[in-house]
Amino acid sequence: MTEPDERFARRAIRRKRLFLGLSIAGLSIAFALTLLYAFLWWRTPGFPIAPRAVIILLVLLNARQNLRQYKYARILEGLMGQKAG
Repeated sequence: MTEPDERFARRAIRRKRLFLGLSIAGLSIAFALTLLYAFLWWRTPGFPIAPRAVIILLVLLNARQNLRQYKYARILEGLMGQKAG
């Protein structure tokens, strides 16, 4: 592994908890937005729900990507630990 690759891997490992936190936050935000938009649609049946559904989908996709980065960082941590040991 080259030195830039190792620096990248170590930086990802350090940010592992951040990735998990961002993923959980994204899920929470998407859930809250779903409740908010459902309530607004219930109160006003003409409330445009489609653009809001796209926003929720984008938040969920971002949360999924953060979870994927967390998993990659966890795997890198295991591989780097085996290399050091």
